Amino acid sequence: MKIKSPAARLLCAATACLGTLAAISANPALAGAEEQAAQIHSRLTGVKPSVDVLTAMAEEIANGNAEVAAHLAMDNDAFYNVTLKNLVTPWTNRDGDNFAPLNDYTATVIGVVRDDVDFREILSGDILYTGTGASGLNLPAYSNSNNNHYEALENSGYPLQSALQRQPQSSVTGLPSEATAGVMTTRGGAKAFFYAGTNRAMFRFTLMNHLCRDLEQVHDTSRPPDRIRQDVSRSPGGDSRVFQNNCIGCHSGMDPMAQAFAYYNFAYDVENDPTGENGQIDYNRSGDTDPATGTRVQAKNHINSATFPYGFVIPDDKWDNYWRQGPNMHLGWSETLPGSGNGAKSMGQELANSQAFAQCQVTKVFEQVCLRAPEDQADRDQIENITSNFTGNGYKLKQVYADTAVYCAGE
Repeated sequence: MKIKSPAARLLCAATACLGTLAAISANPALAGAEEQAAQIHSRLTGVKPSVDVLTAMAEEIANGNAEVAAHLAMDNDAFYNVTLKNLVTPWTNRDGDNFAPLNDYTATVIGVVRDDVDFREILSGDILYTGTGASGLNLPAYSNSNNNHYEALENSGYPLQSALQRQPQSSVTGLPSEATAGVMTTRGGAKAFFYAGTNRAMFRFTLMNHLCRDLEQVHDTSRPPDRIRQDVSRSPGGDSRVFQNNCIGCHSGMDPMAQAFAYYNFAYDVENDPTGENGQIDYNRSGDTDPATGTRVQAKNHINSATFPYGFVIPDDKWDNYWRQGPNMHLGWSETLPGSGNGAKSMGQELANSQAFAQCQVTKVFEQVCLRAPEDQADRDQIENITSNFTGNGYKLKQVYADTAVYCAGE
């Protein structure tokens, strides 16, 4: 009998294939199912399945249980070490570098997916994954001031699926629980996006990575400019029209939201460690007073205050979502949330409960698994269906991977 699947031909030595050949001979429908199984496994893991896994997946597909087959594929370590790591790593740095080292941001997202944790927790949870499950490796302890723990774990080649263990972020890093906001308050997140500047980078890159919108896509000049800070010129190059038609479109919505980060900083030795390799997140707790501002607000929020002295001066970490009105209301903000609050945790909940957040995750998984962007109405309808399944069943990203892999299995 001729084996139809190229994957099976590559996988099987003559003797090892006997069981698979017998199963296919007994059930001709299994031949097509076996091809789909090989496709699903390849798309989800990037590696070929063992004969036993291929057979088990094909049997599930032949019996109408394609999603079960996809979950069998995701038991492979490569799903975590390669597929998920490749998805998440570009989110952790400003360059979108896919080859950046493993860190606590990446590990936490991978752990959330493995454990079927509500994916919205990545922007608000008191949650952190460390490599403490990698027994026998004697990894360096987690540190607030370096990435040695995760780099040693990655270099060891130990499977992330079994190495990562969930812990309260507050108990590991020392941040107050109310100040934790998922990956935004990990050391990796802080190093990338609280580094220097005015903390607007954290908001912008969170918007890009988790709502799939850069500032150009949310540009809205109809919002009031009352919360735009002092460091933004109202007449760039001496022309106020630039501010009215350009700058205001981003800052009027971004600045009131980024105010949630008023108490955060990434502290490092500028002279001896200019890239912050040994820096750490710095958070002003209740009762702390910054010597430069005279309040709890970090000094970085007053940078270039002489640019426009009459601009907004941040007094605290109260944020407001001005985009709940105007064209950006179509991002699908949750009606169960007030649209304002204090601190990064509640602001992360605002972003993660939007429809745009859910659609963004589904679209990214679709492009990764199907190896292409959505092309036609059938693809768009499928993304809508997968998004509905995602939001209606606990925001489990593995389910998104399973649904997407099954859809693209016949390509």
